[in-house]
Amino acid sequence: VQLQASGGGLVQTGGSLNLSCTTSGFTFSSHAMGWFRQAPGKEREFVSAISWSGLSTYYGDSVKGRFAISRDDAKNTVYLQMNALKPEDTAVYYCAARDGSIMYQSPSRYPYWGQGTQVTVSS
Repeated sequence: VQLQASGGGLVQTGGSLNLSCTTSGFTFSSHAMGWFRQAPGKEREFVSAISWSGLSTYYGDSVKGRFAISRDDAKNTVYLQMNALKPEDTAVYYCAARDGSIMYQSPSRYPYWGQGTQVTVSS
C-alpha cells in the first residue's frame, strides 16, 4: 500500500493550493479517503474526508467553505483544493485511507497513510 501526497508549497495569505494524493496497492474505489494536517507542536488534525462513492464529504470546522475534497477513481487519486488560505493553515498535510464507506475524524481509524506534504502560508 502506498499513498503519495504532493502539491504543497509556499503561498501568500488568500492564495490557493491543490493537493493530490496518488495511491496504489489497494482497491481505491472501496476506501474512504481523508486529509489531515499537523503543525509543529500540535496534534494531527482532521481536515476533510470523502466516502468511497464520492457522494459524501466531511470537513473540519476550520476549513469549511474554503477547502474542497474530491476523488478520481480512474486515477486512484484524491484531491484537496484549498482556497482563501490563512497562516493558521500552515502544516504538513497527510492523506489517509480506510476500507469501507464510513468517514471518521479520528486519525486512528485510518490504517494507511502517505508521507505528507508541507503547506506554508505567509502573512
